[in-house]
Amino acid sequence: MMEQRSAGSPEHWTDGAGHRESGAGHRPTELRLRPLVNRARLDGIRHRLDSTRKRLGGVWYRLDVVVRDLPFGLLLLIGSFLPALRSNGTVIGGVPDRPHDAVAVVVILLETLPLAVRRRWPALSLALVSGGFAVDQLLGYHTFAATAMGVVLVSTGSHLERHRRSFVAGLTVAYVALSVGLSHLGTGETTTEFTTFYMALGLAWGAGSWLRTTRQAEAERRKRVAVETRNAERTRIARELHDVVTHHVTAMVVQAEAARYLTAAPERLEQSLSAVSDTGRRAITDLRHLLDLLNPDHGTGNGGDGAAEPRTPAVGRVLTLVEQTRRAGQPVEFTEEGAPPESTGSSDLVAYRVVQEALTNALKYAHGSRTSVTVRHGEREITVEVSTDGTGSRAAAVGGSGRGLAGLRERVDMLGGDFSAGAVAGGGFVVRARIPAGGRS
Repeated sequence: MMEQRSAGSPEHWTDGAGHRESGAGHRPTELRLRPLVNRARLDGIRHRLDSTRKRLGGVWYRLDVVVRDLPFGLLLLIGSFLPALRSNGTVIGGVPDRPHDAVAVVVILLETLPLAVRRRWPALSLALVSGGFAVDQLLGYHTFAATAMGVVLVSTGSHLERHRRSFVAGLTVAYVALSVGLSHLGTGETTTEFTTFYMALGLAWGAGSWLRTTRQAEAERRKRVAVETRNAERTRIARELHDVVTHHVTAMVVQAEAARYLTAAPERLEQSLSAVSDTGRRAITDLRHLLDLLNPDHGTGNGGDGAAEPRTPAVGRVLTLVEQTRRAGQPVEFTEEGAPPESTGSSDLVAYRVVQEALTNALKYAHGSRTSVTVRHGEREITVEVSTDGTGSRAAAVGGSGRGLAGLRERVDMLGGDFSAGAVAGGGFVVRARIPAGGRS
């Protein structure tokens, strides 16, 4: 049996040289269509549309509130003249319909245009719209613009600030008078129907009042958060200033006091005065770094004499801190175990502050006493221990406020660590801190 195959069948496909392929023939494995627009181009278009929408939104919200509230009133104004909506207005009292005339145009304008000032002057807006609504119902126009009554009630309930109860009482009296007038002119609706409509108007006012209460609660919450944030920032700044200033000033006072007794030894006097100068320079440097944190633009473009001094990691400066304390006359033994990890977050700064405050207290209250500083770096934590034997002199002590140790405890607790400070047998004092590494700043 012979089988007829057309020339367009796969068995008759040929290669570029025009030769027939052998075997069962060559079949395409997959047919892929090239996309009309690639993904990168679509993403670019989407990004431009989002940017345009944000810019337009920013322009819209920068407009005056009257300009932003006007379009809704214009929409009701236009809808009131459309034949399909002309007879779809609010009807209470059963007054017979009346054809629109010049007075109807005035009524429509009175009901719609005041919506533009419903947030700027809510009482005036509600008074004008209510007057237009009353005339609309009494004359039997029943325009589509009468739906503005519910909108203006919600807006006034939300934005009216003063004399709210008096305003509600006045509106109630006006509604009773309108109900009496409609009862005489209309087909005579029952008291239940008038009461139901009044409750609907009251529901609109209540919705606006709920929006006002929610807005005020949110404003109070934001204000409270702002106050708490400001107080927390002030506390943090006070701690930083205490840590930076107290240590350096204490060291300078101790060094200056010691210099008074070195007038007979010029070389030692010069060393002591040099130490005071170096300590003052370090205090200025630390204060500059603190100001840079508070204000990144501080010190820029002021014609300084050079580039700002780079700040080294806090734990790496502990040895410098120990040397400074030694030059102030305090014998300090320093031991550092392990290597600090690459990323410790704010843990290294807290460890530095613990050593700084402990050495400051040693200079104040146990000047000349043997002091030991031990810093241990673990994989997950930094351990600091500073001990003083308490056998020195307090002649050069500087009065303190007790804020330093309390601030250290707060810092360590914030990172989830442990802090302890207290006297030991023999009159000494020990400060210990375990600080988890990688804590957030």
